[in-house]
Amino acid sequence: MTELGTLIKYLILGLFQGFTEPIPISSSGHLVILRELFSINIKGLSFEILVNFGSLIAVLLVFRKDIIRLIQNTLHYVTKKEESAKGDFQFVIFLIVATIPTGVLGLLLEDYIEDKLSGVTVVGFTLLITGAALWIIRNMRGNKNDGDLKVKDALIVGFAQAVALIPGISRSGATIVAAMLVGMKQETALRFSFLLYIPVSLGITVLSFTDIISDPNFDALMIPYLIAFMASIVASFYALKWFINIMAKGNLKYFAFYCFIVGILVILFL
Repeated sequence: MTELGTLIKYLILGLFQGFTEPIPISSSGHLVILRELFSINIKGLSFEILVNFGSLIAVLLVFRKDIIRLIQNTLHYVTKKEESAKGDFQFVIFLIVATIPTGVLGLLLEDYIEDKLSGVTVVGFTLLITGAALWIIRNMRGNKNDGDLKVKDALIVGFAQAVALIPGISRSGATIVAAMLVGMKQETALRFSFLLYIPVSLGITVLSFTDIISDPNFDALMIPYLIAFMASIVASFYALKWFINIMAKGNLKYFAFYCFIVGILVILFL
């Protein structure tokens, strides 16, 4: 494989991961499929963690106003007990509660998922599950705003995110499906889903920093990794902007169709 060929393949991996991370078709599942198609054998999770960090940067950019407001109002409520800031403070608490299942199950099951559930055939079937879940909620319109959420709602969405540790189960899809099943409005479900991505992705990146640096592939593939990282930032930013518009129009069924088609093709041909 020529050096240029390697750079192009990692560029494509970064673009695909970045584009598929915000939309409900499973970025991890698509990385497994592309690795199979390109015959790239990437040991460990360092590459995936790195490109997911690129997606995190994009999410921070898109939701920066919400993040700043939540931080400011949380501090105002904690220090000054401002009643007008209570809703945002509670929203932050619910995000923390929803993060716990993913953190606990991720630590317990990381090795098992990597060894047993990261095969391309598994991804084919889990994409079908993702498609079915999206199809179920395609026409749902909830009535819960930010201030109507309960601890139970946060835990359900948190466990849905934990299930999405399995490649092929979309993280954004699983959390949005769970959020809408507990009655959230589409806008609330979308915001909760992507703000929930922040602490989980940040925590995984921080905890795995030494693993990334000590990765035997890191020195040899530093430039390809960097290209994939930058590509994931750009692709995630524009994909998330696009997905927000798709959600507003209620067109989730098209993502369900896509998951059905790709899942079947993967099972039959890969």
